[in-house]
Amino acid sequence: MPADAPAFDEVIHAPHRLRICAMLSAAQKVEFGALQEKLGLSKSALSKQLSQLVDAGYVTQEKGVRDARSRLWLALTAEGKHAYRGHVRALQEIVAADGA
Repeated sequence: MPADAPAFDEVIHAPHRLRICAMLSAAQKVEFGALQEKLGLSKSALSKQLSQLVDAGYVTQEKGVRDARSRLWLALTAEGKHAYRGHVRALQEIVAADGA
C-alpha cells in the first residue's frame, strides 16, 4: 500500500483510540499519566484502550524513571503512524464525499 493511502482502520477508529493516536502522532512519546489526564480516563480504561493498540502493533510501551517515579512512556510505531495517517485520510475522503 502506498504511503498514507486512505485505509479505514477499525482498531484506530474507536473514539478513545483515535484520540490516543492523535496525541501520540503529535509527539515522539507521551507519558501514561499525561495521556490519562488529557483524555479524562481511568487507569484501567486507558490501559484497555492501549492494550488494543499495542496488540495491533501500533503502540510501544517503555518503562522509565522520572522525578524518582516509575513512568510508562508510549509512542506510535512506524506501522502505527502509517495506519493512523491512512485512517485520517480515509475519514477525510468520507467527509469530502458526503459534502459533494
